[in-house]
Amino acid sequence: MEAIRWQDNALLLLDQTKLPLEEVWTRHTSYTTVIPAIRALVVRGAPAIGVAAGYACCLAALEFHGRPDYPQRMEQARRELAASRPTAVNLFWALDRMARAFDACVGDPGALLEEAKAIHREDIEMNKAMGEFGAEVVPPNARILTHCNAGALATGGYGTALGVIRAAHSQGKVAMVYADETRPLLQGSRLTAYELVKDGIPVTVQTDGMAASLMAAGQVDLVVVGCDRMAANGDFANKIGTYGLAVLAHYHGVPFYTALPSSTVDLSIPDGSGIVIEQRAGDEVTHFAGHQVAPAEAAVYNPAFDVTPHHLLTGVITEKGVIRPPFQVNLARLFG
Repeated sequence: MEAIRWQDNALLLLDQTKLPLEEVWTRHTSYTTVIPAIRALVVRGAPAIGVAAGYACCLAALEFHGRPDYPQRMEQARRELAASRPTAVNLFWALDRMARAFDACVGDPGALLEEAKAIHREDIEMNKAMGEFGAEVVPPNARILTHCNAGALATGGYGTALGVIRAAHSQGKVAMVYADETRPLLQGSRLTAYELVKDGIPVTVQTDGMAASLMAAGQVDLVVVGCDRMAANGDFANKIGTYGLAVLAHYHGVPFYTALPSSTVDLSIPDGSGIVIEQRAGDEVTHFAGHQVAPAEAAVYNPAFDVTPHHLLTGVITEKGVIRPPFQVNLARLFG
């Protein structure tokens, strides 16, 4: 399954706002149209945003190459892309990598495209590696709970948290996956369930508030979620609701893991207090399927992410292995 393609000097994005009812691909020939696509969640998930940004730099190069202000135009494009979403560190990681490639190849568009393709390819390779490592922590006949979507749709392909689930399923270990609906935009029920059904992996959709009941009934063996940015001490940002899920898992004694590639680790931030949390429009909460479901006069609190403290983590699944506490020491050892 894929959500990002490069074809005939254009970036193709599977419009995730229309899933699971419609599979619509949008075609982009200018970096300027990729920016609203990122903001509107046509493409979403930290690794996928990074991959899309890499290709968007290629679109800018094709547009501006040969102009006397080519370097300045490319820097402007980089700044505009960086402002599209503030939390996912993969966006900035990919843009920095493309900037270094630009300097190294003196702005050759062909060389920049090779770098963007390498970012895409390496993300899939990292996902598959972390899937194999993550499958080792999954017990036989596991009932796994996940939140939001950290699958092929959120990455270059295969997935982080869902990559772990895919690998475990291929080993015959998965009895059931419980997918939190993930309000307010339903990435769990719309996207995670869509991926798992496509792959023939058993899935049960539940609303976010049902997780506690499920854990209390002893129906969850472990929780695996994705990550949009991890600080040096192991605190990490993920889709809003992840922190509450971690607290529930801790209370019920359920192992709690996050899966992420090295591009999501940000050692420049000492702890989670330094992670910028994106605040999104209130109508995502006050409206459902285009219909208003809350009084227009009501105020809305709508952060896209929350930060889970590292002490609630059982382990961090990466392409280099599963990291256990102390996270500050072990993250620095592997990624410093």
